[in-house]
Amino acid sequence: MSSDQPDRPAERALTTSVSGGVIAASQTASGPPVLILHGGPGWSDYTASLAAELEDAFCVIRFQQRGLEPSTTSGPFAIAVLDAAGADRAYVIGHSWGGHLAMHLAARHQDRLLGLVVVDPLGAVPDGGLSDLGRILAERMSPEQAAQAQELQERSQAGEATIEDALAGLALIWPGYFAAPDKAPPMPPLRLSPECFEGTFASIRTHFEHKTLERSLPALTIPAVFVLGAASPIPPQHGVASAALIPGARYIIEADCGHFPWLERPGIVRRALDGIQAASPSG
Repeated sequence: MSSDQPDRPAERALTTSVSGGVIAASQTASGPPVLILHGGPGWSDYTASLAAELEDAFCVIRFQQRGLEPSTTSGPFAIAVLDAAGADRAYVIGHSWGGHLAMHLAARHQDRLLGLVVVDPLGAVPDGGLSDLGRILAERMSPEQAAQAQELQERSQAGEATIEDALAGLALIWPGYFAAPDKAPPMPPLRLSPECFEGTFASIRTHFEHKTLERSLPALTIPAVFVLGAASPIPPQHGVASAALIPGARYIIEADCGHFPWLERPGIVRRALDGIQAASPSG
């Protein structure tokens, strides 16, 4: 569903002040609140097509995560966005890095969450699937493409990559995110921040070393479900291991599906959210 279809509910822009600047967000008008956390990190928001699946029944809240304008470049601000939207509690959907972030959000602020839908995430148990992700994406490229992508990645890690380099690298690996790379949809228009990407992953590695999520997720009492692609470059066992840390969490492994389940299996994330809503005490 495209963002300009006339039957979509109106979207209201939000701006919330935070330390160091502002966060740019939006929300639709009615229904139980759902906060969507996009992946990356350091990517612009690409979740309009996912939001479109939910807007008939939920108030969908999205925001540009730190690192890219018009949002500020530092700080975790999901709670500030909920406050700006007037949402005391909300369901949270997080995809990829956003799924990892959603687990951190739940661990620190589960009193603000009604339930958690984690979509093909970077896992909670070190290294969350990072090494598998790099290996599998490389295997899904030609040797020439893999060598080019490796060179661009090394430049990024050295702090020498331009925005154009980052976009070129992402374009090379993009088809590998899908179960059938030769049938992958076009990469959406994206903006990237290599500095935010590298800085955030430094923080992620520190949390892995300290076992932050492994220690904190067993204390969750909110309903949670993981939606995993059987053919994702982050193999589903990483999501399964993460779900096992959360009491009562369920997981769904979708056959012939990669890293963007709502693009390859429209409706699967919506059904997971409906199930969470039914399991929530307020549902």
